[in-house]
Amino acid sequence: MNGQVNDDAAQRRAYWFGFADRQLLAVRPYFSPGHALLRLPGRPAFSGVRSDELEGFARTFLLAALRVAGSGGDDPHGHLDWYRPGLVAGAARWTDEGADAERAAGKVADESWNLVVSRTQALVEAASVAIGLQLTRPWLWDRLDPQEQDTVASWLQGAGTADPWDNNWVLFNAHVAEFLAGVGRDHNPDHITAALDRIEDWAVDGGWYRDGDNGGTGDFFDYYCGWALHLYPLLWCRFAADRAVGGPHPWAADRLPRYRERLSEFLRTYPGFFGGGGEPVFHGRSLTYRFAAAAPLALGALFLEPGEPGGDAESLARAGTLATATLRYFDTPAAFPDGIACLGWQGPYEPMIQNYSGPGSPYWSSKAFLALLLPEGSHFWNTPAETTPARPDETTLIPGPGFLLHRGPDGIAQLANHGSDKHYGPHSDNALYSRFAYSSHTGPLRLPGQGLGSGTDPVPSEAVDNHLAVLDAAGRASWRSRIHRLETGPGTVHGATAASFHRPVWTVTEDEAEQPLTVATGTTAHGGYQLRVYRVQLLSGPAGRYDGWSVREGGWAVTPGVHATLWPLTQGPLVQGPHAQGSAAVVVGEMQGTTAFGEARCPTVTTSLSAATTLLASVHHLGLEAPGHRPGPFTLTESGGWVRASVRMLPLQDEEGEPFTLGLEFRTPGT
Repeated sequence: MNGQVNDDAAQRRAYWFGFADRQLLAVRPYFSPGHALLRLPGRPAFSGVRSDELEGFARTFLLAALRVAGSGGDDPHGHLDWYRPGLVAGAARWTDEGADAERAAGKVADESWNLVVSRTQALVEAASVAIGLQLTRPWLWDRLDPQEQDTVASWLQGAGTADPWDNNWVLFNAHVAEFLAGVGRDHNPDHITAALDRIEDWAVDGGWYRDGDNGGTGDFFDYYCGWALHLYPLLWCRFAADRAVGGPHPWAADRLPRYRERLSEFLRTYPGFFGGGGEPVFHGRSLTYRFAAAAPLALGALFLEPGEPGGDAESLARAGTLATATLRYFDTPAAFPDGIACLGWQGPYEPMIQNYSGPGSPYWSSKAFLALLLPEGSHFWNTPAETTPARPDETTLIPGPGFLLHRGPDGIAQLANHGSDKHYGPHSDNALYSRFAYSSHTGPLRLPGQGLGSGTDPVPSEAVDNHLAVLDAAGRASWRSRIHRLETGPGTVHGATAASFHRPVWTVTEDEAEQPLTVATGTTAHGGYQLRVYRVQLLSGPAGRYDGWSVREGGWAVTPGVHATLWPLTQGPLVQGPHAQGSAAVVVGEMQGTTAFGEARCPTVTTSLSAATTLLASVHHLGLEAPGHRPGPFTLTESGGWVRASVRMLPLQDEEGEPFTLGLEFRTPGT
């Protein structure tokens, strides 16, 4: 890391500006001669190389815009002068026959961008260009000559007839239309109202938004809620209230209070997605955007009033401390080799990258630098040294997305996932959504020669870590697809509870809705320990139908320096071995592979299935040190349509600490 998170206010703000400048200066050698295309090394996205080059321009331009706007137009490195010629060259189109012929002969260096048409990456990047122009209007747009303005506006106006995907993309059209409206250009006003109305359909409890709904096929909750679905509407209100042409949009004042209220509610629990050193929980797609996860923390400082929850001085101080820690967590030579953001996490890691991401994609992280719009006197910067980035030992249920958040005493953030599945229909295992749990210090396990189901691997990985795989007689492991939520009871005083069930599938053609088997799961947590309870319901059938079937539970997949322990709660003997072989009821083993954090090991427990309904329970510990407690007496029962479990956690010999109880109860599927 570069420094400590408890810098004083001036040092902290200077660090943010310095980090922005370092990124912008590092990419300059990779620009095309006319500065319209950023040609970073790396494998291309499925949209193609020219699309990637536009993406690199647009996302770093947004960073430059935030950096210059944050300093009130002061631009000592000439960032806007660098991007200005590229803006015009990229927006230009060669239209006359003579120019086309010269270009074909290689006499004209064409740096023009892809046209903005329906459901293409150019629409995404047009929004970043539009927002960058909004932020820097006095120093860039207003200084373009009329012909240059016409050129840029003409390219952006392609969004007026472009259809977005029905998710956060609807807000890209809205921002392009808003910029064009503010400078008196033809635009599609329906794109603004339609987008703002559409996101109302996706709002749920806890200040969360679904990232689209795909007609109800699944639940879509991840970091896009913060870095897109909160960010874009709030920025739109700011821009629409300050139009230079035609006056404010009437919805700017009308919608702002509800967006602020949702953001305030969202930020009550959002810090739980970060570990004590600012590490985001490794869950969901587009994780190569890294510290874009800190953008909602800056939004709170920008938009919440002092009298609103989250807008007080202490909350802003905590937000600033956490956001700074997140930047520093990723500000490393491994994540930025030669100063360039790589496709990965703390270093390059291809298996986690979706096929829509190219070399310029990581610069979506620019959104975190909304913080630079905050003045020097903001409490976001003025964080007292005693304020820590994380509050230890918290467990919180967020009903909207079905997330159970827990942070143990060593600062590792854990997320038990009982709601977000990213399910569109039959598909292979998607390790970034299908696992029961995720954390700030671990990632899904990738077995040798396999992938993570992220869209770039020809062979998806077998689901192992934080999963209960049903193994058929041939040893094939099932995976989790659609997640269905279950009602929970009060459990115990230590921690909230969440529960869900899924129908296991084994092939990419199977529809989970047609599967007769169910696996119900409940989770509670305290002190770095999770109690997980499973109910496996098989379809009744002739005797011997399930001979040789078993279930394999995986724990946390950990790298050196992180400790994971899995205790199966069983009355029978434990047998050491790699797989369930022979007549052993419970076999303890380990599987090895890689995660985004490095070479990893994952403890496993395999249990034979001998009845139509099987109840299983286990305790999982994740920490920076070995556990100080172990499971003691436990109960596990089912009656009246409810599964109930309780385990007494006892201090290990020679360890300090008090006993405590983990307990939960959940309703069985269909009751």
